[in-house]
Amino acid sequence: MKVRGEYILLFISTLFLLNGCAQKKPYNYPNYDIIKPETTCNPNRNNIQELLYSYLGKPYVWAEEGPYAFDCSGLTYNIYGSMGIEIPRVAREQAKMGKEVKFKNLYYGDLIFFGSPNKRSKKINHVGIYLGDGWFAHASSKDRKVIVSHFEKEPIYVKRMKVCKRYLSEDERAKYMNCDVPLQKMEITTSRYTTPWQPGMKLPKKAVPS
Repeated sequence: MKVRGEYILLFISTLFLLNGCAQKKPYNYPNYDIIKPETTCNPNRNNIQELLYSYLGKPYVWAEEGPYAFDCSGLTYNIYGSMGIEIPRVAREQAKMGKEVKFKNLYYGDLIFFGSPNKRSKKINHVGIYLGDGWFAHASSKDRKVIVSHFEKEPIYVKRMKVCKRYLSEDERAKYMNCDVPLQKMEITTSRYTTPWQPGMKLPKKAVPS
């Protein structure tokens, strides 16, 4: 029995050693590894605001979902994921979920999805978070950072609007996680195995890789 116990101990020690020796993937632009955010708070609008305000001014980096840099859908993925609400990583998939609401009925924290000004086009390539009174926050590839914009000051966004979705009910008691069509499956990981963009790293010359 003593010998068997030694073998078990050796086996466990080997597993820990191999796990510790696993190499963390260094950062390389663009980093398409999806790092799932840790759940740090409850789903409510006060936490949406707190998370969002802590991210304002953070740089725009394609394919990043924080915590130091974001692309548009990476920002929304991080904020909702930090509240324990799992949504897809990319904008076109995020738009398939939730409860559709009209623009006039938007509430703080609802997501607004954008595409081409061409009304016939249904393609979605951008997403923002509604703040109220015509204001919305988004990770802007044009401004290269997380900013707040207004529809009256930038009417192009009105023309680009495709659909508005709500994940969290107004009373914060319900989650609208229904899906219109099948979602694309995406593998996720943690910062233990891959490196996100971090302060001190150079920003890419192009906001969107060619």
